[in-house]
Amino acid sequence: MSTPVPLVFHVVVRVKPECVDEWLREIAAIADAMSQEDTFLSCDLHRDAHDSSVFTLYERWAEPDVETFLARQDKPYRRAYEAKLPQLLQGPREPQVLVPLRRWSRET
Repeated sequence: MSTPVPLVFHVVVRVKPECVDEWLREIAAIADAMSQEDTFLSCDLHRDAHDSSVFTLYERWAEPDVETFLARQDKPYRRAYEAKLPQLLQGPREPQVLVPLRRWSRET
């Protein structure tokens, strides 16, 4: 029996430079809320090494497809976050859905 493949999102977020600290607080709060969802696996946040207002989120979910994921995401905490984004971001987020092929890691 095979293990189901996680649904993986890679999202680039360009934050208004004057809003970076506020967005970092907001993303921490939403990640904490997401981590309580039963299908949440992980979320990694990265900052661009050359532009301190550009961030990447790498999310992994135990969902069969994007449609199922989206149907389950209509939650008050998500609606509140989405409502704040136009004042915080330079433009729309740049999401991609990735297909996991292989993972290498060194456990510590």
